[in-house]
Amino acid sequence: MILWWGVPEHSLEDGFRCRRLQAGSINNKHCVPSLAVPGLKMNVLNMRVHQKWGFEGSGCKFIVSTSFSHQAEHNWDITQKGYEKKRAKLLAPYVPQTQGVDPALQKESRTQMPVPSATPASASSSSSSSKFHRARSGGARDERYRSDIHTEAVQAALAKHKEQKMALPMPTKRRSTFVQSPADACTPPDTSSASEDEGSLRRQAALSAALHQSLQNAESWINRSIQGSSTSSSASSTLSHGEGKGTSGSLADVFANTRIENFSVPPDVTATTSSSSARPAAIDLPPSGIVKGMHKGSNRSSLMDTADGVPVSSRVSTKIQQLLNTLKRPKRPPLKEFFVDDFEEIVEVPQPDPNQPKPEGRQMTPVKGEPLGVVCNWPPALEAALQRWGTTQAKCPCLTALDVTGKPVYTLTYGKLWSRSLKLAYTLLNKLGTKNEPVLKPGDRVALVYPNNDPVMFMVAFYGCLLAEVIPVPIEDAGGQQIGFLLGSCGIALALTTEVCLKGLPKTQNGEIVQFKGWPRLKWVVTDSKYLSKSPKDWQPNISAAGTEPAYIEYKTSKEGSVMGVTVSRIAMLSHCQALSQACNYSEGETIVNVLDFKKDAGLWHGILTNVMNKLHTISVPYSVMKTCPLSWVQRVHAHKAKVALVKCRDLHWAMMAHRDQRDVSLSSLRMLIVTDGANPWSVSSCDAFLSLFQSHGLKPEAICPCATSPEAMTIAIRRPGVPGAPLPGRAILSMNGLSFGVIRVNTEDKNSALTVQDVGHVMPGGMMCIVKPDGPPQLCKTDEIGEICVSSRAGGMMYYGLTGVTKNTFEVIPVNSAGSPVGDVPFVRSGLLGFVGPGSLVFVVGKMDGLLTVSGRRHNADDIVATGLAVESIKTVYRGRIAVFSVSVFYDERIVVVAEQRPDASEEDSFQWMSRVLQAIDSIHQVGVYCLALVPANTLPKTPLGGIHISQTKQHFLEGSLHPCNILMCPHTCVTNLPKPRQKQPGVGPASVMVGNLVAGKRIAQASGRDLGQIEDNDLVKKHQFLTEVLQWRAQATPDHPLFLLLNAKGTTVCTATCLQLHKKAERIASVLCDKGHLNAGDNVVLLYPPGIELITAFYGCLYAGCIPVTVRPPHAQSLTATLPTVRMIVEVSKAACILTTQTLMRLLKSREAAAAVDVKTWPTIIDTDDLPRKRLSQIYKPPTPEMLAYLDFSVSTTGMLTGVKMSHAAVSGLCRAIKLQCELYSSRQIAICLDPYCGLGFVLWCLCSVYSGHQSILIPPMELESNLFLWLSTVSQYKIRDTFCSYSVMELCTKGLGNQVEMLKARGINLSCVRTCVVVAEERPRVSLTHSFSKLFKDIGLSSRAVSTTFGSRVNVAICLQGTSGPDPTTVYVDLKSLRHDRVRLVERGAPQSLLLSESGKILPGVKVVIVNPETKGPLGDSHLGEIWVNSPHTASGYYTIYDNETLQADHFNTRLSFGDAAQTLWARTGYLGFVRRTELTAASGERHDALYVVGALDETLELRGLRYHPIDIETSVSRTHRSIAECAVFTWTNLLVVVVELCGCEQEALDLVPLVTNVVLEEHYLIVGVVVVVDPGVIPINSRGEKQRMHLRDSFLADQLDPIYVAYNM
Repeated sequence: MILWWGVPEHSLEDGFRCRRLQAGSINNKHCVPSLAVPGLKMNVLNMRVHQKWGFEGSGCKFIVSTSFSHQAEHNWDITQKGYEKKRAKLLAPYVPQTQGVDPALQKESRTQMPVPSATPASASSSSSSSKFHRARSGGARDERYRSDIHTEAVQAALAKHKEQKMALPMPTKRRSTFVQSPADACTPPDTSSASEDEGSLRRQAALSAALHQSLQNAESWINRSIQGSSTSSSASSTLSHGEGKGTSGSLADVFANTRIENFSVPPDVTATTSSSSARPAAIDLPPSGIVKGMHKGSNRSSLMDTADGVPVSSRVSTKIQQLLNTLKRPKRPPLKEFFVDDFEEIVEVPQPDPNQPKPEGRQMTPVKGEPLGVVCNWPPALEAALQRWGTTQAKCPCLTALDVTGKPVYTLTYGKLWSRSLKLAYTLLNKLGTKNEPVLKPGDRVALVYPNNDPVMFMVAFYGCLLAEVIPVPIEDAGGQQIGFLLGSCGIALALTTEVCLKGLPKTQNGEIVQFKGWPRLKWVVTDSKYLSKSPKDWQPNISAAGTEPAYIEYKTSKEGSVMGVTVSRIAMLSHCQALSQACNYSEGETIVNVLDFKKDAGLWHGILTNVMNKLHTISVPYSVMKTCPLSWVQRVHAHKAKVALVKCRDLHWAMMAHRDQRDVSLSSLRMLIVTDGANPWSVSSCDAFLSLFQSHGLKPEAICPCATSPEAMTIAIRRPGVPGAPLPGRAILSMNGLSFGVIRVNTEDKNSALTVQDVGHVMPGGMMCIVKPDGPPQLCKTDEIGEICVSSRAGGMMYYGLTGVTKNTFEVIPVNSAGSPVGDVPFVRSGLLGFVGPGSLVFVVGKMDGLLTVSGRRHNADDIVATGLAVESIKTVYRGRIAVFSVSVFYDERIVVVAEQRPDASEEDSFQWMSRVLQAIDSIHQVGVYCLALVPANTLPKTPLGGIHISQTKQHFLEGSLHPCNILMCPHTCVTNLPKPRQKQPGVGPASVMVGNLVAGKRIAQASGRDLGQIEDNDLVKKHQFLTEVLQWRAQATPDHPLFLLLNAKGTTVCTATCLQLHKKAERIASVLCDKGHLNAGDNVVLLYPPGIELITAFYGCLYAGCIPVTVRPPHAQSLTATLPTVRMIVEVSKAACILTTQTLMRLLKSREAAAAVDVKTWPTIIDTDDLPRKRLSQIYKPPTPEMLAYLDFSVSTTGMLTGVKMSHAAVSGLCRAIKLQCELYSSRQIAICLDPYCGLGFVLWCLCSVYSGHQSILIPPMELESNLFLWLSTVSQYKIRDTFCSYSVMELCTKGLGNQVEMLKARGINLSCVRTCVVVAEERPRVSLTHSFSKLFKDIGLSSRAVSTTFGSRVNVAICLQGTSGPDPTTVYVDLKSLRHDRVRLVERGAPQSLLLSESGKILPGVKVVIVNPETKGPLGDSHLGEIWVNSPHTASGYYTIYDNETLQADHFNTRLSFGDAAQTLWARTGYLGFVRRTELTAASGERHDALYVVGALDETLELRGLRYHPIDIETSVSRTHRSIAECAVFTWTNLLVVVVELCGCEQEALDLVPLVTNVVLEEHYLIVGVVVVVDPGVIPINSRGEKQRMHLRDSFLADQLDPIYVAYNM
């Protein structure tokens, strides 16, 4: 037992000057003495406890570190119960007493800690052997990180968390996704991971039942919804223009306050066939019972809706509820209040904690090692030592190699080493080139490529290079790209290898060795003896005294993964060997066993270099042997009576696992067991455990010698072999909290977060050490401060070869004092290790610079976090303890990522349990949040050559999205604490202060208009005919045979045409059928249900002739009736249609059995098929009394899932047709090609109305025909030499994706688009600039002009506001700042600016149309380049929403509204519901004035209000789509203030989980938002309507109803 007795605090600065009191040996095999410490008395039996007590009194502090152990005998003298009692009593002060928790539970959580038999001191044979078997099966803990204290600390921390009963939502995973999880590991019911009370589970069950029942009765729902309830589909679209948004309560409140009696839900219209990989035919999905403008009665049915109006009942909602519960916990640092300038979102800079511990000691002074003794027979150079032993002691063994079974296979003598090295040196210098042009000159660098199981060939090659005065660069097995960088930077052109190794290298077809990626061209030389030339008798190598010339280069991998070469001079190599010889007290002829890599680090220094200096005999045990026989090194020590063994903690651990296999090994010969990774703070546990197990095999406690090394400073410190009976070195028990702030504090406060570290001995002989601050200038640390260890000695590296800049900062460091002035002029080398100098000048290492994770200004060590992860019952989950910890930079700070390999037999439940516990443990012990925790299948992490985890490659895979996890947990809500403060909206400025004439606060009012209709000359046609029916009759008389329409099929052949007369005649016959068969009256509504074609047009005019109001509806899809028929049903219901006109095929479909399964087919109105019409003339064609009478109804489903029908009057129809005619210059001699859906908006107008009005010929191409023939549209345009063509975004995307790589084929088919003057995309959204640019670029090779492509803009209130047309300037583009857009501002930036968004003008404003930009809240006009709602005034604006009870008060202001002030306040405007801005350009409009461009930013309905800012989904989706090649499509929506991102995966399913961190990162980085849920689905699941727009609300409803069949759902914590 060791006491560290602290002196009064004021002398702490002397850096722990302590007396050590020896009080009974640590490993007393008999009774443990009672402790005689004042106020503390106890006796401990049959157990090992390791605890700390801090005492204070009379200005004195000291800490006692006790280590009791008692060998377990088989006759137990204390019962298990008694043991538990005693143990509980001992640990009572340290295990938190949990209030309100069942004591049994608490006991259980404590007894889950490792039982004493698992602790090294008292491992009984049975437990140990079972442990070995368990470990070999792949579940072993990595014992390097083993620590009982730490395990208990972790258990205590987890017990504390158990009180909070926090259930984390378990991710949802499709069963097929990951083959490695067993079948029963599919997603369990939520109760498994939930901590809800029984009542809530009952509520859940009741909800599910109610949902099921109501889904079967969708019909009653429709009826009820029409009579009463109509809820909005999204919180933001309740009143889409800001007139009082509904407050969104959290899901929890909804759960608490709902009574489930007769709640109803929308029909299941979401089950799109997601199993097929192709996206189903475009479907206009119906809203969830939302009809804009429907009468809202007072008797709302008790639809249990949440904030967003969607029923809560699925397991998805339960999980989101759990997620919301976890997010209610306070974040670790509470956010500070600060002011935000609206323009710049200020990212919070973490402020230093005022209570953080600060160093209090004095500045340290450099510590010197003992002087390097001068031994008379030390050689002047290492080569001279080889020459001496090779010639005088030729028979002495130098190196023994083992075969795969661990048996000695070959021993190299000093004579053989000398003669073979000479042969190689001679060959290298004289036999590779010609005499005049040798390939190698002294000083050239040569790569040594030797496998890890061939130390003999390597040693010969290494010394051969030294004798030839060329510089050997030992590297790992060939192939690594980063090694190529090293070879290039060292200018290496020659590689030495063995014949076997050369045969194993990959070859090209003609037998040459493959050129590895990133490698320079190499010449390969085989060094097997038979290929070497014997040197002539008179040839002698030049062996001079060691100087500063380079001897060899040792490679080192940096934290980022780059490989650098540390150059070691001949004098440094020699001095290092001398220092090691003195420190380790080597004597000639000793045998050492080396388990390390002999090509670098301690394996090279001891086993290859110091070996020759002292004529030692090295037994080299390769890694491959260790894998098959973990005890082989112990057996070699026993067999050869070795004095020294070189191992890592890993080897100690393996030997402990396997030691039962062989009882009779003795380690009594060992005077030094050098533990070369003693710098890992967790090595202390391995050393203790190994000692306790092998002490009975003769291992002496003083033989364990940890050391610290680094490639730059070489050996930094090593514990000297002790004298038997001398007191053992001490330990420091440090506070992890203190360490995170870089100070040394004896751990007294929190027992859970302590780190026990052992010393690594004293500074090397002839060296000097100091500790400097790890970042910034190399300022000397204080005595109680952690810093980077720097060493000054002749035995250290001299530079990074070829990298002068980095060299200076590492190898030529002059420490400075607190004032910044240099301390002395001796240069030091940075070692890359963090530590401090303790009492008695002992060196303690607490971590590596490479493993340093600096999060919010606090430092954490990756190894410490690995240890915590392993302490959480990792046996069931983690494969062989393989855990990697690194940090990634996301959103202005480092974030911690933990990646572990999952055992093949681990269940989903176990894995998730382990992950959530690890998060809690790391949070408790290290006070830091984990950003991402991922489990990958066993054996899939990139490996280092000796089997460890390659951290930098793992990190690279993680960031590239190629890690392929099988489980993942993201916790951005916990970690990201530096988000800007949410925006508080300022109240608007009053109107009086800003309006000055036509200026708003110094800016011109943002308004624009098309040409004035009154000034444009038109022929008499319009004046003569007010109605479209009159125009058609006039054309049938004047030009009866003029063709108006031409319909093409997929082959491009004409299947149907219609001249003016044919159209008129057919319309008459339909009108007479309506009157006779349908018994309809003027003003009745008629639904037209036709595929795209001429029948639809004739039916439309037939209705007008009969005085009926046509309603065009997309026909249901025969393959997905359940998804598409309810939409038809709903429009028929809502429009109160008296009759349906359709074809015979569709009529049969409407009445089919399949249809009956989806809707109630008995309640259809009269259905008339128009395939065979009687030849009967109409007695009289209906003429409306006034142009304001209704002409037709235009129904469409918006992207927010809103079904809206608008009324179009005859006057509006004529006005619209006239505006389009003028803008596009359409005359009867023209032909246009239309590839659009003809059911609503401008698509319908162009398909059915314009040709009749203007007389031009329309070539109609149904978009669905493109699915079977992609060339159809472009070949038609080329064949008919079309000047103007109209299409939708979906058509353009189809051609871009499908024909992008077939441009040559298009040329071969003779397709030429040079005739096209305008190619117009019809849309009701922000122009998709990237798509239109790609289209133009792709097809410019077949003649498409870059100026041809443009877009239109329309909305529900006015279907055509902008259309490019033939004259006027080209559409302009601007770059705007995305951050400003979120604040409803427009800030123009330069191209390439960060966070910039490219916007294009949406065509020219149509004649007769005026627009103004208005603040949607105040209804006041805005200035130029300000973002606001677009309001429109024009003759062709719709008359209003179609409502059943003509209750228009709700929506009146959408159509007839006035500005709150200004000149235009008398005008009646219609509100489009779109945000945009007007900008005056330098271009000249047709009128001669400067052109005002209108830019559409996005629909108000769709915007997401998050953190007080306004986001457009498309911007987030664009960012997400860029993150990974396998993301086919993406959509976002919000649910209870959580952002949900749905991505379609087009790659293999194992990539699904790679997307989760990438999506989370990009949204955080670019949009300052934390993603709540990431859903990965199959291609084609995101519903897209006929216009190519995503139906996000619909997707949301499907997600919440659990109908997406997702591949994976991740709930971010």
